[in-house]
Amino acid sequence: MSSTATKHVAIIGGGILGVSTAVHLLREGASVTLLTERGLASEATGRSLSWLNSAGERSTPYHLLRLAGVDRYRTLFAADPGREWLQFGGGLMWNAAGQREATEARHAYEKSIGYDSKLLEPEQIAGFTPGIDAGAVPENAIFNPGEGWVSLPALVDLLMEEFHERGGRLVLNAGKSSVVVDGGRAVGVETAAGGTYDADAVLVACGAATPSVVAPLGVEIPNGSPVSMLVLTKPVEHDVKAVMNTPRAAVRPNPGSTFALDHDWYEEHITEHADGSFSIPDDVVQELADEASKLIAGNPELKPASWKIGYKPIPGDGEPVLGELGQVPGCFVAFTHSGATLGLVVGELLAGEILTGDRHPMLSTFRPARFS
Repeated sequence: MSSTATKHVAIIGGGILGVSTAVHLLREGASVTLLTERGLASEATGRSLSWLNSAGERSTPYHLLRLAGVDRYRTLFAADPGREWLQFGGGLMWNAAGQREATEARHAYEKSIGYDSKLLEPEQIAGFTPGIDAGAVPENAIFNPGEGWVSLPALVDLLMEEFHERGGRLVLNAGKSSVVVDGGRAVGVETAAGGTYDADAVLVACGAATPSVVAPLGVEIPNGSPVSMLVLTKPVEHDVKAVMNTPRAAVRPNPGSTFALDHDWYEEHITEHADGSFSIPDDVVQELADEASKLIAGNPELKPASWKIGYKPIPGDGEPVLGELGQVPGCFVAFTHSGATLGLVVGELLAGEILTGDRHPMLSTFRPARFS
């Protein structure tokens, strides 16, 4: 758009939300400076299970936004179904023993809102999705055929190719950055080293750190971000296609015949150190891998190849925080638990808001002003 050709936007954060918004801005003729504290995908984007879904129960606006998010991935998938890092093999979940009625209630709710949901007995699972050890399912399970997964670092690499082709400016290892305000309006970004980058608008999209970045502006965004871990296994032969969400392990296929593993029961074993780093005993990581092995047909031995620990971005009320700060015009935020599912569509919608000033109705309930 010619009217936005000279509009410059500075973005703090090199994760999926920042990168996606940057590319959508560039597509519309804006110029963009993208600043990262360290490298690209170095925080939550680099350790996300990245399950593409809107399963379970949540507010209607959030559900609709997530459905739009999955739709954008389907468009990307259709352009090249051979991408190993983006697949739609469905999602499979089950509860612990004694919660049959809870699983049935979840299924009934999903059906009531038109979400594709199959309630299965263990012996039926193989007829819907391969590679699962049905003996691990104590009672019943839900299979959601329309769900998928993405490896976000690979998606960031793809988007960054376009970012550079379209002339975006990348500032790596900038350290902690802050929003510069003049006359009550955001006018740029200053890095920890004192570098300044003027801008017509600023987007703060730095995951769990987002509330602390906007706090000096007099903006309070409640932060409910817990510490979490993502484990990548060594390669192993398997036929699993679906993402699994189970009582003791969340598992998804990963490029190179590996698995990505996640859950929350091990959080008490994570230690945060004074320098901001984290550690966890190796045997706890192996325990998660052992739990995952029980879910896979043949129970192959799973060995952790690497793991990353850090804060998982979750706003205090669980709902996304998206859009312009009422107290600081020109400053926008993107802070959400569902960064993977929403990554493409939120980048698209925020880019439109930043360039046109028109507030998209799908973001109306997610404005940061709700905390004022």
